[in-house]
Amino acid sequence: MASILPFRALRPTKEIAPKLASRPYDVLNSQEAREEAAGNPESFLHITKSEIDLPENIDIHTQAVYEKAKENIQQFIEKGWLFREDKPCYYIYRLIMNGRSQTGIVAVSSVNDYEKDIIKKHEFTRPEKELDRINHIKTSGAQTGNVFLAYKNVPAIDALVELWQNSHKADYDFTASDGIQHTIWVVADSEVIGTLTDLFESKVPCTYIADGHHRAASAAKVRKALGKKAPDGTNYFLTTLFPSNQLHILDYNRVVKDLNGMDEEELLSYLQDDFNVTLIGSEAYRPEHLHDFGMYLGGKWYKLTARRDSYATDPIGVLDVTILSQTILSKLFGIKDQRTDKRIDFVGGIRGLGELEKRVNSGEMAVAFSLYPVSIQQLFDIADMGEVMPPKSTWFEPKLRDGLLTHLIYE
Repeated sequence: MASILPFRALRPTKEIAPKLASRPYDVLNSQEAREEAAGNPESFLHITKSEIDLPENIDIHTQAVYEKAKENIQQFIEKGWLFREDKPCYYIYRLIMNGRSQTGIVAVSSVNDYEKDIIKKHEFTRPEKELDRINHIKTSGAQTGNVFLAYKNVPAIDALVELWQNSHKADYDFTASDGIQHTIWVVADSEVIGTLTDLFESKVPCTYIADGHHRAASAAKVRKALGKKAPDGTNYFLTTLFPSNQLHILDYNRVVKDLNGMDEEELLSYLQDDFNVTLIGSEAYRPEHLHDFGMYLGGKWYKLTARRDSYATDPIGVLDVTILSQTILSKLFGIKDQRTDKRIDFVGGIRGLGELEKRVNSGEMAVAFSLYPVSIQQLFDIADMGEVMPPKSTWFEPKLRDGLLTHLIYE
């Protein structure tokens, strides 16, 4: 069963929270982070993307970057922008995006659960991304990246969370520049804390990583790396747990740098072996059904509908990301490993189809593919089998803000 605990969060004062909270570190590159934090010394990006306070040509994985993150955390505390909770608490975190609401419980989850697969995974991780967060955690002493977990909803948990929201004033409530509303309640009542802990231990057999595989893996590897010197705080890692019936998955699209020696006509011809190909024209095509794909090539959009005999029907084979990988990316473009091949990149659905057109029209990329989103049930089915999806299969929105609640591994 799932093991969660309350924790003493490092968090901002109410007044500064809207300025301090930042988008997750892994949705921004260094230049975007510099631009977003410009003129805002309180931005948490100074901690999660601390290279922005160092020369622009610096290697972002050098130790100096992690030391700067540690220094910035201490400065934020000294300036009174961040403070440590007096006692372990749970936190209720509600996000509202485009009128749709989802509410989760912020807690620390067990590294033992992660290693025993009580916390289930559906993606492989990339060693270089893991190492970045390992070094960040070890040096700064802070888990700044929140792991987004899903669980099959439990009415008793839903009722307790709703009761607390309705009977207590929120500690933070603001709308970020992207229009997403962030509201957080601190749950400090010992009886309610105990009830929530017991409900997860008795009613939630497992949880699923929805977003944050690298953050979770890094937390586990920090404990292992520190060995006997590992502080108690490394036995748990920062998570927010959402009931699955509130979650929304967006498409996660692909762009490819070249046509692997083919011209446009050859590619269109080869695609007809596995797809029905329909010219759409200049209007961007967003797939409306499973096994339909959009393709942007040469300034035109095409609809690709996979033929039934071109894919398997097992839980992984039936995924659109699998069909795309096997029948197009591997077969036609020679891209065998999407995690390491530099010819492919991934574009989250939140950026819109215009981002796909932009990257192709600029000449940076040669072709783009839009996909129908994976469902939460598909994610659960594959994770329950102990299998993994192709990389970058799911994009969850809205995303939690960094900096509102941080877990320190040292007391």
